[in-house]
Amino acid sequence: MYDLPTVVAFVVTNATRLVVLYWDIALTLVNWIAPNKRSHVVQTGNPGKRWGEYIAPQDGDSRSACPALNAMANHGILPRDGRNIKFTELSRTVRETYNIAETFSFVVSNFSAGMLGKAFEGGACDLADLNLHNGIEHDASLTRQDAFNQRDQGKPDAELVEELLNSATGSGRGGKPKLTIENLSWYMANRRTDAKASNPQYSLSFPHRLFGFVNTSFLLTVFDGDVGNLHDFLLEERLPEAWEPACRERMGVSLLKIAGKGIKVEIGAMFGP
Repeated sequence: MYDLPTVVAFVVTNATRLVVLYWDIALTLVNWIAPNKRSHVVQTGNPGKRWGEYIAPQDGDSRSACPALNAMANHGILPRDGRNIKFTELSRTVRETYNIAETFSFVVSNFSAGMLGKAFEGGACDLADLNLHNGIEHDASLTRQDAFNQRDQGKPDAELVEELLNSATGSGRGGKPKLTIENLSWYMANRRTDAKASNPQYSLSFPHRLFGFVNTSFLLTVFDGDVGNLHDFLLEERLPEAWEPACRERMGVSLLKIAGKGIKVEIGAMFGP
């Protein structure tokens, strides 16, 4: 027999998943119908430059394996020391910075809270807390060596970033190099092969494959695969001056859109692009 708290938790969890799914479908439909936002998707008025002054992390600052969150802390969108960040604040600021849907930002932030055994409402974390191995952080990531080989997951691996960006074969505006779905499939497959060979504790469960293809889809959707902007974002964890998200959806990029593009990357990584 299951005790009452276990049953209640099961019901609440699955009810939340259903609500988020239908909510995301609704946002996706609105995005199909409503006109896209014009330029200047994000709010302006930050002190200094458009995104606030970039300051690289100092000794004692907390950073995660996620470039998107680190960049926000480096620009003061999140606390610069990366500490004591409320999950509700994390959800809101990620949504505003990258023009992603409320469903997307809620799912990531709520999962992070649950992973750390904390409540979404009222709970808080340091960015480094998110480096819990095989939580969100996982082996064969795009910009970090595996935790087995690199304990500090708060810093990008320059060689991996350069290898990723150098794999670009697409052409964007003005002929600028651009990552494609095929490029990311190839790179992800290589990362998994290399990680498996160098890490005797290598593992990559289905949920972590999901995190992996969401990350690749984020690069393709929010940054449109632009190598120049991604160089600053992935290597320095900095938002380029005057940059704004390439995605202009009225309600922000939905989970369904992110998943659709990410699945294509994952299929290519598993079976060949």
